[in-house]
This record gives sequence, structure tokens and C-alpha cells, in this order.
Amino acid sequence: MDDGEPLPSYEGIAAQFAAAKAAKETEEASGLRARVKDPKVEAKKGEVHFKALHGIVVAFLTLILILHVLGIYLFMSGFLLTRLVLESKSECAVPPIDISSSYTTPGSYDTGCWHPKTFDKAIVIIVDALRYDFTVPFTPVGEEKAHHFHNAIPVLYETAQKHPNKAFLRPFIADPPTTTLQRLKGLTTGTLPTFLDAGSNFAGTAIDEDNLVAQLRNASKKIVQLGDDTWHALFPGYFEPNLTHAYDSFNVWDLHTVDNGVTEHIFPLLHPTNTSKWDVIFGHYLGVDHAGHRYGPDHPAMAAKLNQMDDVFRKMIDQLDDSTLLVVMGDHGMDAKGDHGGESDDEIQAALWMYSKQGLFGRTSPAYITPPANAKERPVAQIDLVPTLSLLLGMPIPFNNLGAPIEEAFIGAKGVNFENLAVVNRLTASQIHRYQESYAQAQSSNTKDHAHSLSLWASANDAWKPVQAAKKANSDQWKSAFAAYAAYQTETLRVCRALWASFDVPRMLNGVLILTMTLVVLAVYARGLDGDHAELAPPLLMRGALGIVLGGLLGFGSTFAVPALPWDHTTTFGSAIGGVLGVASAYWYIRRRIQSLLPTTVWGWTSVLFTVALSGGFAANSFTIWEDEILLHFLTTFGVLLTVSSLRQKNAADGALGCYHSVLFILLARLASFSRLCREEQMPYCKSTYYASATSSTSAPWQLLIPVAVAFLLPHLIRTYYDNTLSYQGSAVTWLGFALRFGLLLSAAYWTLDAADDGDWYPDYTSIIKTTKQYLAILTLAMAVAFGYPTFNWAKAHLVIQTTAVGSEQASSQIVEESGSSSITVLGFANVHGSRYALLITIWTLLVSLVEKPMGAGAISLATFQIFSLLEIIDTNKLSDTPVGPVVLGLLGSFHFFKTGHQATLSSIQWEAAFIPLRTIRYPWSPLLVILNFLGAQVLCAVAVPATALWKQHPKKKGLLGHVAKAVATHILFYAVINLATTMWAGHLRRHLMLYRIFSPRFMLGAMALVVVDVVAIFIALGGTRVSFLSVAEVFGWS
Repeated sequence: MDDGEPLPSYEGIAAQFAAAKAAKETEEASGLRARVKDPKVEAKKGEVHFKALHGIVVAFLTLILILHVLGIYLFMSGFLLTRLVLESKSECAVPPIDISSSYTTPGSYDTGCWHPKTFDKAIVIIVDALRYDFTVPFTPVGEEKAHHFHNAIPVLYETAQKHPNKAFLRPFIADPPTTTLQRLKGLTTGTLPTFLDAGSNFAGTAIDEDNLVAQLRNASKKIVQLGDDTWHALFPGYFEPNLTHAYDSFNVWDLHTVDNGVTEHIFPLLHPTNTSKWDVIFGHYLGVDHAGHRYGPDHPAMAAKLNQMDDVFRKMIDQLDDSTLLVVMGDHGMDAKGDHGGESDDEIQAALWMYSKQGLFGRTSPAYITPPANAKERPVAQIDLVPTLSLLLGMPIPFNNLGAPIEEAFIGAKGVNFENLAVVNRLTASQIHRYQESYAQAQSSNTKDHAHSLSLWASANDAWKPVQAAKKANSDQWKSAFAAYAAYQTETLRVCRALWASFDVPRMLNGVLILTMTLVVLAVYARGLDGDHAELAPPLLMRGALGIVLGGLLGFGSTFAVPALPWDHTTTFGSAIGGVLGVASAYWYIRRRIQSLLPTTVWGWTSVLFTVALSGGFAANSFTIWEDEILLHFLTTFGVLLTVSSLRQKNAADGALGCYHSVLFILLARLASFSRLCREEQMPYCKSTYYASATSSTSAPWQLLIPVAVAFLLPHLIRTYYDNTLSYQGSAVTWLGFALRFGLLLSAAYWTLDAADDGDWYPDYTSIIKTTKQYLAILTLAMAVAFGYPTFNWAKAHLVIQTTAVGSEQASSQIVEESGSSSITVLGFANVHGSRYALLITIWTLLVSLVEKPMGAGAISLATFQIFSLLEIIDTNKLSDTPVGPVVLGLLGSFHFFKTGHQATLSSIQWEAAFIPLRTIRYPWSPLLVILNFLGAQVLCAVAVPATALWKQHPKKKGLLGHVAKAVATHILFYAVINLATTMWAGHLRRHLMLYRIFSPRFMLGAMALVVVDVVAIFIALGGTRVSFLSVAEVFGWS
């Protein structure tokens, strides 16, 4: 049809097919033609052959998935390493330095191990996400307005200012990443975190290294823990079982259960009759953190939680005895939306407050009596809490500690006891020095890195000698010694911050090598084979699988020959290399079918150019920061090119239709761009619109109309694509006309009730609203999974046979004319494959829409609309065999990732999605819901990939499964290129200042997206293809 002749209508194609079939059957029935083969037997053979080929294609792409996982694992195990953990423990009787001159009775838990203890008991309260500016007074200046979090918890500031000998308040700076689990590690061990711990935030493992809680247990102290159950993952079996009460920490929609539980159980313990039952209480309140996640800091719910904490601490102050230390702190802060995980100022700036009725606290300067006005003034590192609490309670300082004693706790009430301050800083610095010597010996590190700190250590010891020699040292000598040891601690901490991450470069390089070789293997399969990709898959699978097994065995066996080799590294590397070489040998076997990987068409070069340009840009932090805007320009450029291509089509109808959909594609992308969630680095050039405001985590009332509009408009818009080929038949009518719309309405109702619950619109019906919205979410999921999937799996092809009288209005739709008086029309023939498969896209549209917030549901609906327009563009421009469809879907999924309220940052993960249909964490459903929310756009576009090869294709087109396999492989190839690029740049820039803020999160996003897209494309998209093919073959047979 490329010679200028008009394409026949679907009726004409169907007419020729039906007429030929009828003639054949008539001849066979009259005996003029012999029946060559039994149709049923042939149909069964065709079905078995298809199922076998389909299974082999799925298995081969699963092999590619395995290679991706092995490569990512190997790189991550070298890139996101935790620091070397030493097994050494500090001992009460073994101080790090001779202390006989300053302390006459060392080695006793009763009086103090290394220093006289100040307190017998302690109550340590963590108010999760207590940001420092929540605690200081705010006075509006000019047009400034107070936020809800201002002046809501004044007790901490008031007591520190009015009673400076009893309390002090300081900014408490967390080391990023600011997730609770490794904040607790830092607060109990005094060590610096590593980025890998952030990924374990909700699956913590026990702390093996020396820590304050372990030291307390070794001293036979009775420890009680109340609140966040993360403590029990880190310190299993450490707490008094009869007094401890742990609560689920992951349900960020529950603001009160944990807090009420802590309050309920802590105050009875403060009664004089119960104080003998405990020595240290750790209480962990979560309400402030959950209010931030759910509403953002600038919300009445935040003010209410802070007011509640204020009341709790006032009551604690009243009931506290003289021998107990009260500590209140935040483990991290929160950003303007109430999230955390990164390293912005708002996320790392927490608050620390200490209180004692003994009046032992002081200030080194009268100017310090008033607490700092902001977190930039006189901040305290969170690791400083460890030596401070250890010495105040008479415990040894944990072996791995890098923190310093907090001045106010040791300077004395008059602020002149520099002797005590010098002694505790000498003790702490000596322990740090002992730790550094052990670490350097275990790590075989370069002494040049520590040369300056070692010189400061020598200087500090020199400063101590006059103090030691004098019978009674003067204040200046004590100050000099204190400053010298503090300088050593500061410099050592600086060196450790710079060199802490011990990258395993060989693992990283091997991971990159595996990903690179897998990329080449996948590229050859996707774009370098001449022939049916499904038919060529068997040898690739057989040799690749054999290679993985043999390579793994060889790698594992080599560890016995060379015991120094780590078994996991060699086995992983051997398996991956064996698999790649196995597939490569299969390519040599079919080498006559291999063609050049270089594109031969304009569209091929365009797809490569956009993919490579996007990948190369990740080397720049500014490019990564503004990726959402860059993707918009890429999609717009593609739309413009497709418009030009449509205008050049010889068939006027195709040109007009292609031009219309290309322009529509651009406009929809522009419309979607109005939904945005800005990351900190984009400010002030970006304005967030995803939530009600830049300081909110809830939707604006007007945004609740978006899911309603989607419910009424989207099914109708999708129907128009079915109507164009008369495919709106059979199950399509039931699903698109009723079920999809009803499911979207249920989703809209859910988000409306969620807003009512968040806004407390009906306080008397809160429980009913919570229950109702949960059931609505379950019904929506049931509509998609329990009704949508069975409809898709068991539905017939969307065809209707229509008989009309000759001469009627439908005479032009004649397929087979019988006895000159009637005609037969087959409705839906022209797009039988595409319309059948596209139902799966709409099912996943409903699933993803439910777990996205109202603005995100709007973005997903626009993505679905763009997918169907893209399918029409591909058909009218005859691009089904080019990489355009899979690559544009890759760009589209990446673009709408940002439009659904996400960024390549930990803080943008919407954890609350885990509780949309659930009230508690349930594995594996809760993590799956979070993943579907986070990568919903990529999942939806991956599901749509087979449609690019099936839309408006002849039902008996040969090699159609191979075309689908080619499209799926190309789509995976797009994400594999992005993953390889982000992996390489993260490894190359591993010492870059922005590594953990920009490059590492983007690498993690690339790796997660690749694995998820692999799984979805292989098992959901290709699985749907199998169902669709079998359904169509029931009518038309096998080619």
C-alpha cells in the first residue's frame, strides 16, 4: 500500500478474508477441494507452538532481569557500603587513658566508670521530627505571619531562659540521611551514618557495635522503652518486658495511638512507688512526625500535637525527682511538606533540651543564657549526646563514638568549671584516639589522611602536661587543655566525614561491567536481529541459562581454591559473566541473523539521540535537578517531529489524524506539567502545585474535583478510540461503559472522605469516615483485580457479526453477500488485537489512580490519554516496527513520575500509600502499594508497550509475537541505558559534594525503575499479550 494506493478500509480487508474463507469452505463441502488438514488439530498445534514461544520469550527476558539484578547488587554492595564495624567494646574498668590524677575511684558503675556520675536515672524522650524552629518563639516582623507550628511548644524555651541552671536548649544537627533508623544509630553509638542505612529505615537490624543502650544493659540497668518499635529491631531483648510497650511506627496516618500509649505508660513509672523498677526510660513520640507526613508542618493538626507535647513535658517537670535527668530531643527535622530523609537545613535541624532539678547546668558565657534564635547559632551535633549521657550516667563512652561532651552539662552552674570540661573532653578525645588507632589498623588506612589530627593529638597532650605538673592549675591552663582536646575531636570528625564511606571499587567496576555487557546483549536482541524475535529466543535462553549456572558454580568453586575471595562477589560475578557469554555464544550461532545496531532510519536515530542525551545529562547536578522540565521538552520535541511526519503522509486521512493526535499529545504534556512538586534545589524558581501549598501534604479542596472529572471523562475519551474502529463491542462496553467509570468514582469518593478525615470536617463521624474510606479503597481494588482482570482474561475478541439487508445504510460494510439479499458486517475487525489488549491498560489506570493523590490521579489520566494518542500516531505514521513507541513510553513514564508528586529524593516517597486499603502494615501488600504509588507512571507505560506493536494490526499477521517481544525489549533497553548512566555517574562522582543529595538518590531511582519495569513488562505486559492472543486466535486461528 506504500505505492500511493489508498489503504483499504477494515471492511474491505475483512470482506476479502471472509469471502476467500467462505469459498474455500464451499469447495471443500462440495468435494471440489480436499480437506488437507483437520482444522481443530491445526488450531491446537498453533496454540501449543504459540504458548511455547511465549514462555521462552518470557524466560529469556527473565534471564535479562536476573542479569540486571546481579549487576545492580554487585555495584550497590561496593557503593553503598557501611563503614567497618569494630567488635571492640569499651569497658568500665579500662579507661582510654590514665585518669588517676582526676578521678580517684574509677571502674565502678555505682560511682561512675571513668568520671563521677551526675545522675542515677534518666528519661530520654524522642519527639520524632521535632524541628528546632518549632521550639523557639516567633514574633512576626512586617508582613510576616506566624505558621501553625510557631509558639506551639513554648515550655522548652521558657525553662531554658528562666532557669538556665536547670535547663538548656540547643539546635541538634543530624547527619544525613535523615531517616529514623540511622538517626537512632547515631544517637546511641555516636558514629556517623552511611547511606545504605536509609534503605533499611523500615527493616532495621540489630546494632552490633558498641552503643549506649548496650553499656546500660552491661551495667545491669533496668531499661524501659515506650513508643516507636524501631528500637526493638535495633536492640532486641534489651528492655524490661513487663514495662516496655512498643507500637507500630509505619502508619503515618495515625497521629495518636503511639503518643497516647507513651503518655499512658510513662507517668505511672514516674510515681515514687515505681521509680525503683527502672533506671533509664526511652520514650519515642511519633505524632509530630506523622502530622508532618500527613498534613505538613503548617496545619492545625501540627499545632495540636505540639500543644500536646507541651502539656506532657510540663507534667513531667512537675513529677520529676532530683536524681533524674530529663532529655527531650528530635531525631531529625522536616521539610516544608513535612517529609524528611535528605540533607536540607529543615531536615537536619532538630532540637535538644535537657532538664534537671539539681541546677547543675551552666554556660561558658552569659550571652549563651538565652537559647539560640535559630539553628545556625551554637548547634550541637547529635553524636555529641552519646559521650554526654554516658559520662552523666557514669557509663563508659561507647568505643566507636566520635562525638564531644556538650559544654552546658559539665561547665558547672556558675559556668567556670573548665577543669571538669577539660577532663571530660580529654576522656572523650582519648577514646576517639583509641578508636581511630584500632580502625586504622583494621582498615590499613593511609596515615596521611590523619596527619593533621595526629598533630593536634600531640598538641593536646602537650597542653595537658602543664595541667598535670601544676599542683593547682589556673583557669587559663584548663581552658587551653579543653580547647586543644576539642580541636582534636573536631578535626578527627571532619576527616571521618570526608573519608568514612569505604567504597569497594572492584565490586563497583564489576557491577558496571555486568550492566554494560547485559546492555549490549539486550540491545542486540531488541534492535540487532533480522527475523522473528520470538523464534530466535530459544537458543539465547538455553545457552544463557546454562552460562549462569556454570558461571555461578565456577565462581563459587574458586572461593575454595582462593579462600581470600569473597564468595558472594565471585559467585555473583561468575553467574553474570557466564550468562552474558552464554547468550553471546548463541548470537554467534545465529550470526547470520545479526545486523548492525546502528539505526537505519531517522526515527531510529532520533530515539537513540534522546536516550543518550538524557543519560549523558545525569553527569550534571543541574540537569538531574531539573529532569522533570527537560523531559517535558523532550516529549514536546517528539510531538513536534511526529506532527511534521504526519503532515508528510501520502494518505490525507492518516496525515490529518496523525497531526491531530500529535498536537493533542503535546497539549496533554503541557497540561500535565502544571502538576509539580518542587525539590529544594529548584527553589525559588519552582512553585509546587501538587498539594494545597508548598508547606502542606494534603490536597486543596478544588483538587478533589479532579478524580471526579477523571471518572466522567476518561472512560468516554478512551471509548472514542474504540469507536474509531468499531471495537466498542462485547466486554469493552461492560468495562469501559460501567466498571471503569464506577471504579474511578469509588476512587474519587475515597479521596473525598480522606480529605474529610484529614480536615476533621465531621468530628463526630471520624470513625465512620475512616472505616468507609477503607472499604471504598478495597472495593476499588476489587473492581480492578476481581472484576477487571477476569473480564480481561475471559473476554472474547471485541467483534460483532452484523447481518443487514442489501441496500440498507450499512450496505457499504458488506463482508460476505449471501443469496443477494443480505450482507454480513464484522465490527471491530480492524483493531481486534489492539482493542483487546488495551483493556489491560485501563485496568492498571484504575489501580494506579487509586494510590495516587487527587492531583496524581489527574496526571495518570492524562498519561493514559497520551498513551492512546501515541498508539494512533504510531499507526498513522507506520512506526510500529521502530523504537519510537517504546522509547516515547519510557520518556512518558519518567515524565509522569514527577507529575504524580515525586522527585528523585527519599523525602518524596509517599509512605502513606501503604495504608490506603489497610490499617496496619501487611507484607507484601504495604510495600507493593508504596512501589505502585512511587513508580505508578512507569508501571502504566510499561503495561502499554505491547499495544505499540498490536494497535490496528491484522489478526493473522505473521511474527506478531516477535514484534511484541521486540517492543518490550526496546522499552527495557531504554531504562537499562538510564540505569547504567546513573550508576556510572554515581560511581565516578562518589566523592562529589552532591553525591548523597543528588547523584546517589538518582542512581537508586534508576535501579529501582529498571527492576520494576523489567518485572511489569515481562510478567504483566507479556502475560496480558498471551491472554489477548489466545482470545483473538479463538476466532481467527493461528497464522
